[in-house]
Amino acid sequence: MSDETHAAAASGRRLTLPPLRDERPLVPPTLFWLSLTAVVVGLTTGYGAVLFIKLLHAVQQWSEHIRAAWGVPGMFGIMILGGIITGLIVTYIAPEAKGHGVPEVMLAIAVHGGRIRPAVVVAKALGSAFTIGVGGSAGREGPIVQIGAALGSVLGQWLRFSTERLKILVAAGAASGIAATFNAPIAGVMFALEVILGEFEMANFGIVVIAAVTASIVSHAYLGEAPAFQVQPYGLSSPVEIVFYTFLGVLTAFLAVFFIKILYAMEEVFDNWNFVEWLKPAVGMALTAMIGLFFPQVLGPGLEFIGEVIRTNVQVSLGLLFALAFIKLIATSFTLGSGNSGGVFAPALFAGAALGGSLGLVLRDWLPGLGINPGAYALVGMAATFAGAARAPITAIMIVFEMSNDYRLILPLMFATVVSTLIAQHLHKESIYTLKLRLRGINLRYGRDVDIMERIKVAQAMDPHPETVPDWMPVKMLGQAFEEAHVHGFPVLNHKGELVGMVALSDYQRATKRPDFENLKVRDIMTTDLIVAYPDENLWDVMRKMGLRDISRLPVVERSNPRHLIGVIRRRDIITAYNVAVARREEEKQLRQDMALAHDEDLEFFHIELPLHAWAVNKRVRDLHLPEDSLLVSVRRGRKVWFPHGDTLLQAGDKVTIYTKHKHAERVRRHLLEGPEAAQA
Repeated sequence: MSDETHAAAASGRRLTLPPLRDERPLVPPTLFWLSLTAVVVGLTTGYGAVLFIKLLHAVQQWSEHIRAAWGVPGMFGIMILGGIITGLIVTYIAPEAKGHGVPEVMLAIAVHGGRIRPAVVVAKALGSAFTIGVGGSAGREGPIVQIGAALGSVLGQWLRFSTERLKILVAAGAASGIAATFNAPIAGVMFALEVILGEFEMANFGIVVIAAVTASIVSHAYLGEAPAFQVQPYGLSSPVEIVFYTFLGVLTAFLAVFFIKILYAMEEVFDNWNFVEWLKPAVGMALTAMIGLFFPQVLGPGLEFIGEVIRTNVQVSLGLLFALAFIKLIATSFTLGSGNSGGVFAPALFAGAALGGSLGLVLRDWLPGLGINPGAYALVGMAATFAGAARAPITAIMIVFEMSNDYRLILPLMFATVVSTLIAQHLHKESIYTLKLRLRGINLRYGRDVDIMERIKVAQAMDPHPETVPDWMPVKMLGQAFEEAHVHGFPVLNHKGELVGMVALSDYQRATKRPDFENLKVRDIMTTDLIVAYPDENLWDVMRKMGLRDISRLPVVERSNPRHLIGVIRRRDIITAYNVAVARREEEKQLRQDMALAHDEDLEFFHIELPLHAWAVNKRVRDLHLPEDSLLVSVRRGRKVWFPHGDTLLQAGDKVTIYTKHKHAERVRRHLLEGPEAAQA
């Protein structure tokens, strides 16, 4: 018996290669129609941004007229009225319009398959126009991003696009919003890829660029081509300044974390306040008006004040300028934390400009010989503060660069921004966008819900019957194996059927250039230093392993016998499993909503908090075995609320919501507290 036959018999495996597939070129119309749709998204978002800005200006003029006529009472009255209008909109029309909007877009991408309701477009535009127009401390970029994303989503849904294409259109709409609002198409593209999608792919890049450029053309036609800020020619006067800009990066990191903490602390206060929901935004606006009474600079987006600080024309003292960096963020927390609608980008720029300008003034007075310009520090402080809060350094660099149209500060801008991002990440794990989702039980990394990926095991997603090659196979036969199997790598088995390595297409390509190619065996070129996956690992852990070496597949082996190959897990397997899990969660969510809407007089919701010694504590939902016609709908743990799955582990102090029949309510309560036997008694 030959070595090859003996090896095949011993391993119990054969290299069975599928027939050669029909290789067909990509169909051009697919990309053409997607690109054409991106143009439509850019056009609609561009015109939407123009209409929103004009609506905002109209509300601002109306507000200024009332303030001029009625003074302080008029300011309080118009701001409270704006809060009431916004409160009614976000309470009764579209709750998604509440707050700064970007987390809702990220949620739609990662969890809802890119689906956003059409009502969000109108609700966000009206709510934000009244919030910002009457003097609320918020920016206009968040609303435009959400409006653009919603327009892209609605168009994609109307055209019945697939989930992946729908996500691209949502990102394209978000990029178009930034591009049209701030005359910053490059920054809009970076924002969509870095923040909204959480990943860079060439396929997405092209579509997003088309939409952003189209929106910018519309914006130029109606709003002009001038940059948002007129900046003097700044530059590094001395290499020593890099030290000062590094220090500024450290300061802005702490300022960014302060912004995150104060904003969500205020949200928690208002969310837990037992008060009429639609009146909460009015209370927040009244608090903002009280601050504005003493510090009028903090009202509205504050873009004019930012421009003055950058040009060093601001007529305030050093102490007040430094204080405004924090007062602006407190005012923004009152406005948005109470439920009003607006963005956090402009407030972050305001605070960063005030802090950077303060440092620049101090350095100019202390070191007059260096020729330091405080406006340059204000400009860098803007980018560094936003980067620290949003964890989006590329977007921060590009958006400030495009808004100022000045390249000479790019080196300190890049350096301070990266320093701020790294320190802020160390001080506070979540960004100002992802924290809102984390508090809802959704943990996003790279644009995907980590909680879903942590619940799916490798055994559920892997290919249990991968193609393999023997280690004795001549390398000259390997090329045909790759061609016929249409894969980029094979697990390699020895004559005992044991896993001994992995061989990739790149290994084969390098081998073809060797002079001894004709005599090489697979064992001579395979990788033996393997990173492996185990069937009981979760997908998130496997994704991190793949990132260590930038590889796209891992062999799956038994923990007790690492030589026993039981499957292969690929990146595409992970993505497929993730999308399926998201779809299932949406189905479960819809089922719960349908149950909640069912007006059955015999059904009710009731809530129960699990004490330390409750029977259900430390048990998984699937092991509860609740009585028939009973459903555990949600679990609240501290500030987090989520829909449980079968493997959700209940803990002492959890507040659970049960949907059941009236006659079963007491039985279910005893079931959770005392156990099934007590409930049957």
